[in-house]
Amino acid sequence: MKQNTAIRTGRYCVFELHAHLVFVTKCRGRLFSSVHLETLETLFCKVCHDFEAELQEFNGGADHVHLRVTYPPKVALSKRVNSLKGASSRRMKQLHPELVAPAYRSNALWSPSYFAGSVGGAPLAVVKQYIEQQTKPL
Repeated sequence: MKQNTAIRTGRYCVFELHAHLVFVTKCRGRLFSSVHLETLETLFCKVCHDFEAELQEFNGGADHVHLRVTYPPKVALSKRVNSLKGASSRRMKQLHPELVAPAYRSNALWSPSYFAGSVGGAPLAVVKQYIEQQTKPL
């Protein structure tokens, strides 16, 4: 994981997008050990890299994980979430078969829901004030 907060550029845009994501296991099952979390971090890094995103921070508990991701605006965040959850679920089945019996009752590691919040940048009050102070043309 890289600690890079520089503004990034694309072909037609300049961006600095950060998201805080939280994924919860199916039925809040307490499935993860520290070994599982290490594997998940590696998997999430690879999926992020494949989508030109970066996993900036990662941590979790027995029944959930937190990610802070920076990403370009090319692909909707919901699509990134689907890729992160789908790829990690498939690979965890292969790499940690001990999770299959308790976790995959409905063949899903993750709950279908997730939390996504935008983070970083100026506080909302500062952005609001900046926009309000823009001069309008006559």
